Amino acid sequence: MTQQGDDNWWDKLYDESAPDTAPAASGDTLDDHFTTATRATTGPPGATPGPTPDPWPEAAAPAPVPPKAAAPPSPPAARPSPPAARPNPPAPPSPPAPPSPPAPPSPPAPPSPPAPPSPPAPLVPGRAPWEARQEGPQTFPAPPPPPPPAPPVETPTVQVQVPGRPDDREETATGIEPASEPEAGSGPDLTVEVSVPRPRTGYVGSRPPTYEAEPTALPVARPGELGELVSDTVLDGARYGTCTLRAASVRGDSARYRGEPRRDALLTARFGHDETALVLVAVAAGSRAAEDAHLAAADACQWIAEAVCRSHARLSEDIRSGRRGDLKSGLHRLTDRTYGRLRARAAERGLAPDEYTATLRCLLVPADPDCRTRVFFGIGGGGLFRLRDGSWQDIEPLLPEPAAVTGAPVVGFGSPPPPDVASETEEGDRLTMDLGITTAPGPLVEEPVPPPAEPFRFRASVARPGDTLLLASPGLAEPMRGEPALARELAARWADAEAPGLAAFLADTQLRVTGYADDRTGVGVWEA
Repeated sequence: MTQQGDDNWWDKLYDESAPDTAPAASGDTLDDHFTTATRATTGPPGATPGPTPDPWPEAAAPAPVPPKAAAPPSPPAARPSPPAARPNPPAPPSPPAPPSPPAPPSPPAPPSPPAPPSPPAPLVPGRAPWEARQEGPQTFPAPPPPPPPAPPVETPTVQVQVPGRPDDREETATGIEPASEPEAGSGPDLTVEVSVPRPRTGYVGSRPPTYEAEPTALPVARPGELGELVSDTVLDGARYGTCTLRAASVRGDSARYRGEPRRDALLTARFGHDETALVLVAVAAGSRAAEDAHLAAADACQWIAEAVCRSHARLSEDIRSGRRGDLKSGLHRLTDRTYGRLRARAAERGLAPDEYTATLRCLLVPADPDCRTRVFFGIGGGGLFRLRDGSWQDIEPLLPEPAAVTGAPVVGFGSPPPPDVASETEEGDRLTMDLGITTAPGPLVEEPVPPPAEPFRFRASVARPGDTLLLASPGLAEPMRGEPALARELAARWADAEAPGLAAFLADTQLRVTGYADDRTGVGVWEA
């Protein structure tokens, strides 16, 4: 039904005598869908009624119907309220109902002026014009995530006081350079921040090592043996008297790759107080072939520390008094007792003595600032180096040559008989005492008896200002002697009188060299 077909449809719809009816139930017909689509394009409820847009934009929209001639005014009650929206045209007529008496017609109300057409909805690319306006959430392909921002590179800084004159700041601000350099102490000091390069590890040599530079596998752990685990890296440091101490022990590249424990052990301890205090640094390295090498190294460090702790007062007095002979004999006895306990522990574990042992190297540093004597002692391989005037010196106590071994002769091994023993007979037999019993001559020994495989090492030296002493385990001593590039790099890094920080010292001891993948332990002492 349209306005052109029936001029009274508006009056019939708003006849106040007609009963109010509930909205008819919507069906699922093509007309119902058409009506729903038409309502969706008329705007929200309460809007000013306007012409109904054509749902098919291809067809020309009908021209607006001109308003009718003015009709007699209707009663006020029959006029629709201003907020009421103009309803949509009713649905097509349903089957005819039983006839009812017609109601008297009422004069039609003046139609309201047509509202300006609403602006068309914006078009969406990829959609038809009638799909430009769509309510509800829409799904679009997510944009690619932005690349993660690069982590900020922080450069550590230190504060340095620069002497200057009070008028330096004013001259610089006015653009006038000072006539001469300010003299020290002529004015208040200025504090400035100076950038410090980050510690670098890297490698030396023609090519990088095969193993990775960082740890990859952890050692296996077993129930009941968690107390025997050792960490990958140990780092320590201190400052006493005129020296600064730095100590680090790092698992080697080979052990990191295979998931083996660190066989080197490091222990730093201070005994006593004030000027009589004594600082001990013990470094032990277990045998690579032994399964419990890391336990033997830890026991060696602990037991030598306990022995030094019980005798630290006497040892400190001997160092400050310069009693070299007493120091050597006393430390030799303490070291022998430590290795005796290692042999006893090996027997408890059912192992051979050489299966539960370790090299042991120790350094004693007195806390007295007036005493610069540094004492080294121990048993086994490793290295003791001194950096003086930019050059390394290998001050490791050398083992005596077999021909240099001297001592009292041994009876029966080519030594002359004692006075109470008779001379040899004409046949070459030797008489024992005066019993007249002849004994066969002893075996012929052409060379003296060789010394023990692991002799005791001892050295006491006086440090100079600016010296740097380096005590190294075999894993660090071997590349120091075998790769000159490593010695040169460490000499360049430690050329300054100021000792490096803990992080820098750790990076220095981890300088990698192709062919050297064992554990590394180093102890540095910088003399102020």
